[in-house]
Amino acid sequence: MSIRCLVADDEPIARQIVVGYIEQIPHLELVGTCKDAFEVMDVLRKEEVDLLFLDINMPKLSGLSLLRSLTKRPKVILTTAYREYALEGFELSVTDYLLKPFSLERFLQAVQKVEGNQQPAPTVVTTAPAAPPSIEHLFVKVERQMIKVMLEDIRYVSAYGNYIKIHLPEETLLSLQTLGQFLQRLPAKDFLQIHKSHLINFRHLEALEGNRVKIGKDWLAIGKAYRTPLMERMSPS
Repeated sequence: MSIRCLVADDEPIARQIVVGYIEQIPHLELVGTCKDAFEVMDVLRKEEVDLLFLDINMPKLSGLSLLRSLTKRPKVILTTAYREYALEGFELSVTDYLLKPFSLERFLQAVQKVEGNQQPAPTVVTTAPAAPPSIEHLFVKVERQMIKVMLEDIRYVSAYGNYIKIHLPEETLLSLQTLGQFLQRLPAKDFLQIHKSHLINFRHLEALEGNRVKIGKDWLAIGKAYRTPLMERMSPS
């Protein structure tokens, strides 16, 4: 069964990327593209849409404001360059949250969540998506070198302009990439963003005091939007 998709983003290149991903997946059908929330509302009145890829920061009316205004809406996957809106997005019951720039692999993971919700009893033989492989290290570009970094050695990572600082036991690496891009490469079971400027290796978390956490000798601030996910991770199951 095909999933009818609508893409909403005010940036032409961003729309093209999502459309390109949709065209690579046979069971996704593109209904159309929109550059603002009012175009989305117009299409939803006229067309049957199963899945909306929605940018948050759009002119006239934001994606989140659009969601609040809809009494009936399709499944929604948010696409944005700003991670701080993630908690608010999930409070509006979106299916997933894609942080730009996202890969085709990450896009597929989000679509699979929609498929799981839409097809609780599939009529064709399918296999469950394979669990992501466990990784122990990754390579990070530092100046002209690709340096092997063991995940267990990463204490925390902080934003530094257009760079990130990767804090290791004996040194700090400076790499040209965003915090969001780096977080997508890390296993969610071990790493968690706690502030727009910090993500931590949960294994190295030693203490929480007020609105800050201790990693080794360093105290890091907790952003308001990130406190709830952190507390849920710290709470016993």
